Formats: sequence, C-alpha cells, structure tokens
Amino acid sequence: MYVRAADRLPLQFNAAEWFIGRHAAEGRGSRTAIIDEEGSLSYGLLDEAVRRFARVLRDAGVRRDERVAFVAPDSRWLSIGFWGAIAAGAVAVPVNTLLTASDFRSVLEDCGARVTVVDPQIVDPAALSSIDTEVWTVDDMRKRLEGAAAQPAYAATHRDAMAFFLYSSGTTGEPKGVVHLQHDMWICCETYGTSVLEIRPDDRCFSVAKLFFAYGLGNAQYFPFHVGAAAVLFAGRPTPAAVFDVVRTHRPTLFFGVPTAFANMLSAIEDGAAADFTSVRTCVSAGESLPAAILERWRARTGTDILDGIGSTEICHIFLTNRRGDIRPGSSGKPVAGYELDIVDESGRPVETGQMGDLIVRGDSTMALYWNKHEATKSALNGDWIRTGDKYTRDADGYYVHGGRSDDMIKAGGIWVSPVEVEAALIRHPSVLECAVIAIEDEDGLHKPHAYVVLQPGVRADEMITFELREFVRGMLAPYKCPKSIRVVDELPKTATGKLKRFELRKRAGSRE
Repeated sequence: MYVRAADRLPLQFNAAEWFIGRHAAEGRGSRTAIIDEEGSLSYGLLDEAVRRFARVLRDAGVRRDERVAFVAPDSRWLSIGFWGAIAAGAVAVPVNTLLTASDFRSVLEDCGARVTVVDPQIVDPAALSSIDTEVWTVDDMRKRLEGAAAQPAYAATHRDAMAFFLYSSGTTGEPKGVVHLQHDMWICCETYGTSVLEIRPDDRCFSVAKLFFAYGLGNAQYFPFHVGAAAVLFAGRPTPAAVFDVVRTHRPTLFFGVPTAFANMLSAIEDGAAADFTSVRTCVSAGESLPAAILERWRARTGTDILDGIGSTEICHIFLTNRRGDIRPGSSGKPVAGYELDIVDESGRPVETGQMGDLIVRGDSTMALYWNKHEATKSALNGDWIRTGDKYTRDADGYYVHGGRSDDMIKAGGIWVSPVEVEAALIRHPSVLECAVIAIEDEDGLHKPHAYVVLQPGVRADEMITFELREFVRGMLAPYKCPKSIRVVDELPKTATGKLKRFELRKRAGSRE
C-alpha cells in the first residue's frame, strides 16, 4: 500500500519548517547542516538565514504561490534561497545551470518567475532583460540578507500547496515544469530515505548530481535535513579528481552518483588516480540504468556496492531500487516500500512475467501537474497512477529490468536529451539536408547522442565538415546535448509515408558495434 500524506500529516504543513526550522526549534540548532567551500553552517544559522530570505522576498513584494527562480551553483546560498522561498509561501524553482541563455529565458518565462537569483558566471543578467522578472545576483541576495530581520514564523501553508517546480525536458525538447507540493519531499524521506538509505543523524551526504536535479535535491537537501544529518555541497564541475578530493576531505557516508560519473571515476582509478571511499557505507546510482560491468568494477576497486535505482522528476525521487544485501546487477531492483508499480501493455492491462511493457507507478510524491501543459498532464496521469515512459520487464523473482524508453528520448549523463532538439540545431547548418539523432552505447554501456547527417548536394563528406558541424552545434546547445559523433550517410531510413525509422538506425549502429 502506498504512503499518503493525508493519513500522516496535518493540513497545515510547510516543508521548509519541517526540514529546517524544526531542528532549531527542537534543540538541534548546533548540528551541522551544510558543508561547502565557505565552511560549515549549523541548522540554527540556516534556520535564521532561511527566515531572513523569506522576509526579503515578502518585502520585495513576492506573494504566496509566486515563483522564485535560482540559476546558481550548489552552495549554502542556493539552499537558503530554495528553503527561504518555501518559508515565505512562494514557490522555489531551481534551474539547470547547464542550459543556454535562450533555454534560461524559456524556463523563466514559462514559470513566470517574480524574482530570479542568478550567478553572473553562469548567465549574464543582461541576457534576461527581456523577461518580466526581477533579477538579483547571488551577491545581491547576500547583501539583502545582511540587512534583513528574520521572519518570525514560517508561512502557514497547506500540505497540498505548491512548494517547488523542477524542469524536465519533453519529447519535443520544450521544457516541462513539474509542479511538486509541500508534502512530496516528506513522502520521499518516509519511503526511500527510511527503507533504503536508512539515513541517520550522523550521516554526511555528498551528491555528484546537482541540486537542480530531482535526484540531487533529495540526495543533498531533504534526505539529510529530514533527520538532522549534514549535506556536503560542491559548486564546481564534478571531475573525478574533484570528487575524489571532496570525498577525501569531508568523508561522506552516503555517496550519490550517476552511471557516467562512476564510469569516469573508474577510468581515473584504473589510470592510477588515488581514491579513498572507506568512509562511504552506501553508494547510490540513478539517472540512467547502471551497467552490471560498472557495478562489478566499482565493487572490486573501492570495496563498496552501488544501489542502482530509477526515479523521475515527476515522482520526485527513486521509487524502484536495489538494496544493501539484495543487489541484482543489471536490474533496477524492486519497488520502494510506499509505492505501487505495475507493467502494462498498450491497453493498460498487466503483462505476464518476463514480458516487456510500460512501467506505471503510484505514490504520493507524484507531481500535481505539468505547469502550463494541460494535455501533457492528462497524458501522463491516470488517477493516482503515472506512466513513466520507460519499458520494463519483471522476472520471476520480482526484479525489474529496464528495456529502454517508450519514446525516443536519450538520457546522457543522467539528463534527458531530446533528439528533436539536437536535430533542429544541426539542420540549421547550411550544409545539412537531413539529420537524425539516436542514442548509442559507449564502451561502458552508457548512452550518448550520435547524429546521422545527409549533406546538401555538392558538399564534401570529410572530417572537416563533421568537425564544423560539431562546433556549430556546440555554439547552440548545452554540452551534454551535443552529439558524441556525427556520421555522414547518403540517406536516412524512412517509412512509405516519409517518417523517420529511428529503430532502423539503432539496428544499424548495433550491427556495426
């Protein structure tokens, strides 16, 4: 049976008060909440800063349910901003820092951000001048906090009120604002946090996935803050060397990564890099399926297991996972207690054991809706159930095995990439007649975008043109969206009606490999 907030929480519930203010009020204010490049921050000081930012927002005219967006790296300031917005009764919107200026504008316009806090090293505030939002830099935020008195209390919000948006790419490349409620994070803590992580007050959580990910937000904010544990935040790029240094310095006990990060770290270790994971009792992977070979190599090199699981922005965090003492390499494990799962055919009927079907999930952390996307909301939700868009099989022992996406989306480095968006960028080059983008597995079994291109007549197919196309796309898209390779072909496979046959390209790629 799935866990319901209506059965466990009072009508009046503010997530920021639960995750931050509660610890200060109950005598745990001296405990460390955040460790970042500026040092450590206690729950007491975090509580005061959060309530100060809530007052700053109210003094600036931000009203209940208005959106406050953040384009900033992981640090205490992003944490203060996120929880401060919720403490004010507003809606926090952490934004993917890897986007382009045009992507930022699209997201901010869609959510209707009343205030947007930005790091100028990520996006020039001037690039947002055409949007109807008040732009503050992180330094502006800090200065406003210094002169503000703390709001005496957290906003009296309903447990089902809006708390935060997270943006997830759609099948057309257009971002979708996933609306989450005050109770959703609490549900994740009472399910996955309790039964799988078994998180404790003395834990230190370090996540390679950043806070703008649904995955990272849970890993390094609400899971530790639920029990009064500490979050280790790293603002920089998580290269293997940087990650090893953070682990060596801060000695986390829970480590969260994505398969690409584990593969990159393994490569560095096998090349002679020093890595010490002896402080870590549990490693977790999500974002995309973890190949069994990476798990086995990681276990051999570090002596720690990886709990591979699957979650989604729409469901807030992981709902299907392997567990300590119960790991089946190559599978996504079994359902998290508190969620109900099923695999169904195109008609919605449950499939037989071992048969491929569409994964559907029921749980009380599921999104309320896609912001401004009524039709997409209706397509995804069916009462309490949500269609994840993933193909799965379930074996006789109850383990779930991922079979790919129901659509053509690509998950590269744990981030959704729309092939349509990449194709739209490529086709803008004057030398490109047609193109198609698919996912191809690399040597570690991880998916990366690869492009097939038909050139305009008279354009020479050589290394110079593929280099030129790669550079062209890099100038338009975020790095993780750029094709790993570009292959020039004479024609693309199509149906009799002219529709692209992506499955044929995937078949060709597989036969070449």
